[in-house]
Amino acid sequence: MGNGSDGLPLSFGVLGRVDTPRHAPSVFNAAFNTVQFWDGRADSLEAQAKGPILNHVEMGMPNAADLVKRLQEIPGYRDEFRKVFGDKDPITFDHVVEAIATYERTLVTPNSPYDRYIKGDKAALSSSAIEGMKTIRSFGCESCHAGPMFDNPGTPMGTGWFQKFPVQPHNPVCAKYVQKYHLMDDPGRFDVTHKAADMHVFKVPGWRNVALEAPYFQNGSVRTLQTAVRVMAACQLGLTVTDKQVNDIVSFLDSLTGKFPKETMPILPETPNTTIMMNVSQLQQDAVKSEKK
Repeated sequence: MGNGSDGLPLSFGVLGRVDTPRHAPSVFNAAFNTVQFWDGRADSLEAQAKGPILNHVEMGMPNAADLVKRLQEIPGYRDEFRKVFGDKDPITFDHVVEAIATYERTLVTPNSPYDRYIKGDKAALSSSAIEGMKTIRSFGCESCHAGPMFDNPGTPMGTGWFQKFPVQPHNPVCAKYVQKYHLMDDPGRFDVTHKAADMHVFKVPGWRNVALEAPYFQNGSVRTLQTAVRVMAACQLGLTVTDKQVNDIVSFLDSLTGKFPKETMPILPETPNTTIMMNVSQLQQDAVKSEKK
C-alpha cells in the first residue's frame, strides 16, 4: 500500500499464514528509527531486514544459504549484484540486506503541513490542528512523542525509546479498552530481554504519517485514529478526552503526513525456460524445519 504497510491488523506470510504476532509498521521513515520492530530487537535496518526473510511465518526461507542459492540461480540478479558489489562473492546474505536497507533509507516523507508551519508558513495548519498541538503539549504527550519523528529516539547509541503499554490498565476506562482490544495479550519487549520490568513494553512509534497507518497499536486492533487517541489518553495518561479534544488532536496528527517519494515499480529479473520456485509441499517442509529451529 502507499503508506508503506499493508493496512491489515496482522500480515499474511508464506503460504497465506496470518499468525504473525504483531501489526506491520510502515517502512517509510524507518531509517530514522534508532531500533526496529515493536520490541526493539534489531538495532539497524540491516538487522531488521534479516528477520522476515528467515522467519518461518513471513517469508519462510529455511536459512541464509538457501536464499543466496536461490538468487544465484537468477541470471539477472547475478549481473545486478556484480555491478554493485564487485566480482568476488557478489551475492551474500549481508549484501542482500544491505541492498534492502539502502533502499529503505530513501523512503522519507518530508514537507508535511507541520514542517511548513514550523518553517514560518502559519497558514499551513488549521486552527483545529494548532489547538490539537497545544492540547498534546498540555497533556504531556511529548514526554514520549518528542523529536523530529515524534518517537523520542532516546540516546544516539541506538538504545531506542520504550514505554509500557498500557500504563494504567486498571483505570476503569482503560480496562474496557484492554478487554475490547486485547491490549495486554502481547508481552512486548519481555520476549527479548526476559526481564519482568519489560513486560508489555514497546518501542514508542513515531507519529509521522500516522493518519495513514491504520489500524493502530502493536496488534492492529484499533481501526480509527480517533479511537486510538481515546485509548492513549485513558491508558497512558488516565484522561477522558472530549470530542473536541479528540478532533483537534487528530487534526494535528493529520498535519504530520508528508510528501511521499515517487516510486517506480521495477521489472524483476526473469528465469528463462525454468522456475526456481519450489512446490508447495517443499515450502511446507522447509517452513516446518525452520520453525523447529
